[in-house]
Amino acid sequence: MRIKAINPNTTLEMTENIGKVADKYTSDEVEVVAVSPERGPISIESYYDDYLAIPGLLEEIRKDEGDFDAFINACWGDPGIDACREVTEKPVVGIAEGSMYVANMLGATFSVATILPRAKDLIEETVLTTGLASKCASVRCTDLTVVETETARDAAVEALLEASTLAVEEDGAEAICLGCAGMGGLDEELEKELPVPVIDSVGAAAVLAEGLVRLGKSTSKVMTYRPPEPKEIKGYPDVYQFTEPAPSADD
Repeated sequence: MRIKAINPNTTLEMTENIGKVADKYTSDEVEVVAVSPERGPISIESYYDDYLAIPGLLEEIRKDEGDFDAFINACWGDPGIDACREVTEKPVVGIAEGSMYVANMLGATFSVATILPRAKDLIEETVLTTGLASKCASVRCTDLTVVETETARDAAVEALLEASTLAVEEDGAEAICLGCAGMGGLDEELEKELPVPVIDSVGAAAVLAEGLVRLGKSTSKVMTYRPPEPKEIKGYPDVYQFTEPAPSADD
């Protein structure tokens, strides 16, 4: 089994860590390939960054789709996750939805400990889109940039511990989702200090991606996630073009 973990930003140190975390949590027979797009923001901290990252993410799925059994969308906003599912039959798991699905099975409520306050609305929209807003006790932001979650690990632990403690004590959170791919690998250290489960979002997505493949499941193509209808996409390379008609619901 081969799983492609796509870091939608272009910080290669983070991409390397995403690969290590996904490899840690998947079975020995699973090969994890972690990549970043050739073009895109070095970090995703705003809607602008989020939208600019999507074309590169889609390209990474399209260009060698046949070589992989599943894909991981390794940004906590799950950018373009629905479009990702339109362009492949393979399972696509976002690390935001993956972490929340796991947290939902471990506690009656969960909170997200994440990055800069300006990203709070984006994070809350992701929670809402995933359908688990009623279970989310809070989104607790820190002063961490995305890059700092990877480059300033001690400071990241300290900031996340403070935010998570407030989420547990003041918001009633019974589990914590780490709300950035750069926080991969910090869950165990935080769990030593917190009375609740802490979910490594990349790890959760990797386990779920492997599980979907083992169940023999593929993305539904009956309606919403059918391939895009063929049309000219001006100014974009061939990898973005769909030339075959989408199958009908009767096919």
